[in-house]
Amino acid sequence: MKIRAGHCAILTGASGGLGVYMADALAEMKVNLALVAFPGVELEPLRQKLVKQGVRALALAADLRRGDERRRVLNEVKQAFGNVHYLINNAGIEITAHFHELPDESIEDILKINLEAPMLLTRHILPEMLEQGSGHIVNISSLAGKAGPAFQAPYAASKAGLIAFTESLRASYRGTGVSASLVCPGFVEAGIYARLKTRTGCKAPFTLGTSLPGQVAKAVLKSISRDLPEVIVNPYPVRPLFAICALFPSLGERLIRATGAHDFFRRVAEAEKLHSTKRG
Repeated sequence: MKIRAGHCAILTGASGGLGVYMADALAEMKVNLALVAFPGVELEPLRQKLVKQGVRALALAADLRRGDERRRVLNEVKQAFGNVHYLINNAGIEITAHFHELPDESIEDILKINLEAPMLLTRHILPEMLEQGSGHIVNISSLAGKAGPAFQAPYAASKAGLIAFTESLRASYRGTGVSASLVCPGFVEAGIYARLKTRTGCKAPFTLGTSLPGQVAKAVLKSISRDLPEVIVNPYPVRPLFAICALFPSLGERLIRATGAHDFFRRVAEAEKLHSTKRG
């Protein structure tokens, strides 16, 4: 789908980490933006910045865990811009911890924001896209959804769900003018990894490396304009590793462990627990 000036995009998680870079990239293409985040304290400065770039922008603070809030967002965007052409499901949260120590509410929040909200926003926007004969959904997953790292069980499950969801959408709506793409970043110097590094001092494994947030924003644009099924953003090729995991699970498990990803998240979990104990 060609990205056209004057088209409208809904971008969730707009004011945190990667979202700002995605908003800038879309604004450079002269796409009007509905910026969604919670609690949304940084949305208005971002909106004003984008307006100065010559696009229309709407700031919407919304708790995407709630169905009434999701419907409100779609109604307000409809009133402000008319039809929506792109939906970028970027909002996400994670908690690094032993699974058995997580409160039920934390697990529910991760699944609601990372998986339920993208699915239901997509569900409600699809009829409009189908009627206009064009539209593109971009789901921001993670390499965690490809090979679940230790201490990331709910997050990895939610991101794996986005992978299957996107694949099913592409198959279901092929030929309608409406499509979906998946963007899978590894460790990125913004967003979740940047916050983890700041809080705990833990750095990503050298064997996996880190990517710049602008690369993820470019991947979003590329996935739309080329209608790509999936774009992985990582400094080193990882598809062969995932292929080995699929063909030889036991060998793949050993190779994933050798990357140091599990050890990284173990150290993060320990640091987070220590920080929480001191704070308590």
